[in-house]
Amino acid sequence: MTDALPAELRRARIVERVREHGILRVAAAAAEFGVSEVTIRSDLAQLEAAGLIRRVHGSALPMPGGPREEPLERVSTRDAAAKRAIGRRAAALVASGTSVLLDVGSTTLAVAHALVERVERGELDELVVVTNGLSIALALEPAVPRLTVVLTGGTLRPLQHSLVDPGASESLAGLHVDLAILGCNGVDEEGRVTNLNLAEAQVKRAMLAASASWLVAAESAKLGARHLGTIGTLGPDATLVTAGAWTDAAAACVASLTSLGARVLRADG
Repeated sequence: MTDALPAELRRARIVERVREHGILRVAAAAAEFGVSEVTIRSDLAQLEAAGLIRRVHGSALPMPGGPREEPLERVSTRDAAAKRAIGRRAAALVASGTSVLLDVGSTTLAVAHALVERVERGELDELVVVTNGLSIALALEPAVPRLTVVLTGGTLRPLQHSLVDPGASESLAGLHVDLAILGCNGVDEEGRVTNLNLAEAQVKRAMLAASASWLVAAESAKLGARHLGTIGTLGPDATLVTAGAWTDAAAACVASLTSLGARVLRADG
């Protein structure tokens, strides 16, 4: 059972459970979060009003046609060539002797593998990588001790093998790193970088606050899309590294981002 979560975080977890399992019953949610069924019903009413879930017969269901988050292992095989290209291009921007915050996700996992390759080729040394991803840390392990891997604290989220709040954002407070490399589920034409999962979006925002500059690693299929949790807005202090099939929507999004001052790098062209 989760003790004394703030209401905003509890509601984020409720949306997460609904999207992961397809249904969440009021009684089960009350037991899990340690609150009354009255409180859960109030939460569901607010989430339904926000268009995040649908209530029916004492349960919560996903909104019809809404996106559902998938396990890391499943999405890692999707657009794998584009992810590898992004990983290599993003890793090439990392300099020896610097510090990096490396976010969770299948595309950032490709960045982790590319960083290890650079270390093994003798191109990268004295790098400190801070991550909230267990899979990221394991991918980086072969390069230890030539690079230092630091895991944040936090609460384990099995779907992405990530560490989230409570605990993750607090462990980032007081840090100042050179570069944050973040994954996402969408980047729209106004530069908004967004994520399906609210709990992970919250940690990503804490990573931004702890970094001097940031880089978004996203396949072209994510360009032009917008999701629930806002991470930040791309501008002159940010870089987007992308690859994949080049659609009209992706081209329009990139043109708009460039006009906002963001640096956009195509890894496959």
